[in-house]
Amino acid sequence: MKKTIIALVCGLAAPLAFAQTSTTIVVRGEQGPVSFALGTAANIVDAAGKAVTAPLRSGQRVRVYYTGPTERRTVERVIVEE
Repeated sequence: MKKTIIALVCGLAAPLAFAQTSTTIVVRGEQGPVSFALGTAANIVDAAGKAVTAPLRSGQRVRVYYTGPTERRTVERVIVEE
């Protein structure tokens, strides 16, 4: 019975652990293309600070604020400049 309860708890918790997906965005900078992990907690706003709900398009000018080392850059905020 104890094994059954543990299996049920793990089965219920697994979808929550894998639900935190992220998308990678690539920004062309002065040193060439740079990729970032765009998590669910990232804020995407315009220059006035208003939330942007439309998908980002290729070619848009953005300013990216991120945390983490080079190999694990995670976006905190994206400001769409256009």
